[in-house]
Amino acid sequence: MAAILDEVKTGGDAAIRKFAWQFDKAELNTLSVSNAEFDAAAANVSDELKAAIQQAKSNIEFFHKRQAEQTQVVETMPGVQCWRRATAIEKVGLYIPGGSAPLFSTILMLGIPAKLAGCKEIVLCSPAGKDGIHPAILYTAQLVGITQVFKIGGVQAIGAMAYGTESVPRVFKIFGPGNQYVTCAKQLVSKAGLAIDMPAGPSEVAVLADDTCVPDFVAADLLSQAEHGPDSRWYLSPPLKR
Repeated sequence: MAAILDEVKTGGDAAIRKFAWQFDKAELNTLSVSNAEFDAAAANVSDELKAAIQQAKSNIEFFHKRQAEQTQVVETMPGVQCWRRATAIEKVGLYIPGGSAPLFSTILMLGIPAKLAGCKEIVLCSPAGKDGIHPAILYTAQLVGITQVFKIGGVQAIGAMAYGTESVPRVFKIFGPGNQYVTCAKQLVSKAGLAIDMPAGPSEVAVLADDTCVPDFVAADLLSQAEHGPDSRWYLSPPLKR
């Protein structure tokens, strides 16, 4: 991982293209997503999925808008005023996995708070295979208002956002889950002084269900964690009877 990060730091876009082909078999002429690619992605997302994403966006916005705080000045003694003020991070990077499952829901959960907080620049990286980034990821990014989207995955994406390249802006904090390689890369750049959200480990979920449950809801809960990768662990007890 450290060697890949170092090569991205010194080699920039050329190193990213090299690793994109090596790990994802993606031949990238350009790293950024064009307006034409955003439009094509939107056309390839079903109306049903669009409606679900739009509903989720509305719910998440409603919740996070309520978290905004007005600055309150408190005079603790005559002439002494104290206050707490929330200030947005100017440039943030979002890593959105797209391997075993395109986690477009993560764009909503990270991108919407960043927009509401007032982050001036939001950079999003997601891996592109032979067919590019999954349409639902691009549709959701555009819906949220994120226009700086790059076809970069894995360790090289973390390096690109941490150090900056000819195409990818350097950010001040990286958010988003990923596999063990992405997690390790985030930890390495954090040791060098870049802020990250947290080192996300494998997903685990246990659901206790009886004959009063709704089977579809239980299945959705299990799948929402199992889709994160082959190292995810889920447990259901007792077995459902339909």
